[in-house]
Amino acid sequence: MGFAQSAGMDAGLLTKASGGDLAAQVSLGERFAAGVDVPQDLKQAADWYRKAAERGNTAAEVHLADLYRDGRGVARDRAQAVDWYRKAAEQGDAGAQGTLAMLYVMGQGVAQSDAEAYYWLDLAAAVKSPRQDQYAANRQNVGTRITVEELQAVQDRVAKWKAAHPR
Repeated sequence: MGFAQSAGMDAGLLTKASGGDLAAQVSLGERFAAGVDVPQDLKQAADWYRKAAERGNTAAEVHLADLYRDGRGVARDRAQAVDWYRKAAEQGDAGAQGTLAMLYVMGQGVAQSDAEAYYWLDLAAAVKSPRQDQYAANRQNVGTRITVEELQAVQDRVAKWKAAHPR
């Protein structure tokens, strides 16, 4: 990675992360993002998150998406943020599904689409989580802005997704 090990850095964690351990890569990214045991370095955080995200780690995908959405450690790129949120959402991450839905509501990084937002909110609301009620309320609100035909198409997509991704 090209950085000198800081005095407080866990050498074992760095060795694991450098060796390809996904959990260690995410943990190292989180340490750099928060400045825990190392000086805060959002570029280093993004680099470690990317290593794990490119191998399908949902936590890393969400962390990397957050950095792209906010332009922290990387150039702000909402389309990149959407791509990483979508990868995590397609793996069933409710937080990514809810965030992706709101990006569709606002048309940030994607074309505005209430039907697409409803789809992702419906999936997010189906998962027990601290934000489950919020996802359901947002889904209901967005649902008032889509047609009966759009609702039916979304419900068909949700049913297919749930059949392919049993929780």
